Amino acid sequence: MLIRKYLWPDRYFDDISSVTPKLLEELGVRALICDIDNTLVTYDDPLPTESCLEWFESMRTGGIKLSFVSNNRIPRAEIFAEGTGCYAVSQSGKPGVKRLREAMAFMDVKPDETAVLGDQIFTDILAGRLAGTKTILVKPIRDKLTPLFRIKRTLEKPILRSFSKHIKRKEQKLL
Repeated sequence: MLIRKYLWPDRYFDDISSVTPKLLEELGVRALICDIDNTLVTYDDPLPTESCLEWFESMRTGGIKLSFVSNNRIPRAEIFAEGTGCYAVSQSGKPGVKRLREAMAFMDVKPDETAVLGDQIFTDILAGRLAGTKTILVKPIRDKLTPLFRIKRTLEKPILRSFSKHIKRKEQKLL
C-alpha cells in the first residue's frame, strides 16, 4: 500500500509529447513542475531543444504554468530556463519538497492543481507525492550508465511492473 501511495505515478508515458494541456486540464492541473535531465532533454543538452520549446509554448497557450526543478549540481535549471520567466532551481534535494513548494508559491498554485513531471520514481514521483501534487512519469530519454543509476532503474522495475498490471486490470474492467 505504501508503494502505491508514494511511488506510483498518476500517469506514465513514453515521453512528454503525451503530456498535453487537455490531459492536464482533465487532471485539474494548472501548473507543471518539470525535471529536466532525461525528462525534457538529455544530460548533454544545456538548453531546450526546438521540440521542447514548442512543447513549452503549447503548455503556455493551454494556460499551464511551468517551472523547472533539478537535482543537478551545476546551475542546470537556471541556465535551461533563462529567459522563460519560469521558476528554476538546481540542487533541489528531491525527494525533499522545499523547492517544489517554492515553485508552487512562485506560480501561485496549490498542490492539488499542480503536477510533477519526471523520469525517476525515487526522486520526482516521490517528491510530488510527498508535496501532495499529481505525478507524471515519463520514460528516460537516455540514461546515464553509472552504477548508481543502474541500481535505481533496477529498483524501479518491480514498481513499474505492478503499476502496469494495475492499469491493465483497470482497463479490462472498463471493457
